[in-house]
Amino acid sequence: MATFLFDEIIFGPVKSRRLGVSLGVNLLPTDSKVCSFDCIYCECGWNPKAREKKAELPSRELVAKELEQKLKAMQEKCELPDVITFAGNGEPTLHPQFEGVIDDTIALRNQFAPNCRIAVLTNATMIHREPVFRALQKIEDNILKLDSAIESTVQALDCPVGHYNLEKTIELLQQFGKQAIIQTLFLQGSYKGQTIDNTTEEELTAWLQALKKINPGQVMIYTIARDTPAQGLQKVSMEKLNAIAKRAEEAGFEVQVSG
Repeated sequence: MATFLFDEIIFGPVKSRRLGVSLGVNLLPTDSKVCSFDCIYCECGWNPKAREKKAELPSRELVAKELEQKLKAMQEKCELPDVITFAGNGEPTLHPQFEGVIDDTIALRNQFAPNCRIAVLTNATMIHREPVFRALQKIEDNILKLDSAIESTVQALDCPVGHYNLEKTIELLQQFGKQAIIQTLFLQGSYKGQTIDNTTEEELTAWLQALKKINPGQVMIYTIARDTPAQGLQKVSMEKLNAIAKRAEEAGFEVQVSG
């Protein structure tokens, strides 16, 4: 199925299903995906199998320059965003100057849009790195992926690149406490002859137990909304999403649902 890449460093603003009017920041290349996961549902498609040369990421200075230009233009039009969101073509925390970029973004936000939040959509694979952990603690919306609390499902659904330890990741997520927003995409279907379904009772029981360990300030649940690189995947109905949300709410969590 067709997928797409963001072709700019600063993109939008767009109306986000979860965040409101969002101005996007892409710290990855504008012509290819760079990610520590290779999720079978990713709207940006698959990670490249091979590269002729090392991927070139935008410099800290270029990101700050383009963000300043965009915020200044939006301020002049009185059309400031609700949130500046780091997303783009892969995993933003892979950028080697991620903490510095966040520091620049905070300064520019304070100058041009003091009421605007800063959000990072991350798969949480880099939170063991101290600069990444520090940077995420400085922002308002730490949106951290946890698609399953069962290792085999994470491997099948998110396809981690290199070593990945789910138990260790959950331990690290606990360190964020109420600053954490746990984001889970629910889907059903099959891929490479294997059933994929993170809505089963076994899955939900393990997921809720992980949430109790992490104790996040909020939980975001959603399902497929765009084309996926893998065939045979199905979105979960709003009825089922709402039922999952109810269970999380009964466990004491604030839940946001988007279909």
